Amino acid sequence: MPDSRADRSILSAVTVTERVRADITTAMKAGQKDRVSALRMVLSELQKAAKEGSDDELAVLRRERKRRIEAASQFRDGGRGELADQEESEARLIEGYLPAELDEAELDELVQAAIAESGAQGPADMGQVMKLVMARADGRVDGKRASARVREALTRQSA
Repeated sequence: MPDSRADRSILSAVTVTERVRADITTAMKAGQKDRVSALRMVLSELQKAAKEGSDDELAVLRRERKRRIEAASQFRDGGRGELADQEESEARLIEGYLPAELDEAELDELVQAAIAESGAQGPADMGQVMKLVMARADGRVDGKRASARVREALTRQSA
């Protein structure tokens, strides 16, 4: 029986780029043309970032997911539902490679700890708190969502 800890360490050593390459092969064998196309786009962006010296694969994935969500919104506003659906599908595919988002309780706990550590007194200190929250969240929270929670907590605190 294989040691599950060893299996996990092998899996964690696999980069996102390597996972995407493997998934492209699997999707090609299964005849999933749309999935292959979306994965190739992701792979291209990851390779481009690596060539430019960026080794933060998760940042690339977050950026690409955000682009797809924004494009879907614009397509919906323009009455192009089928294109919006395609963009949303690609965003979900990219999400599968990102770590799980923090839930509300975890985010609130992180925000409170950052406020206490930074000594923030009100909304004017938001930058200091956001810096700590985003560093500790390690890519598991959207900046817009974190910003709203920090602003809310700082406003409550100063009131």
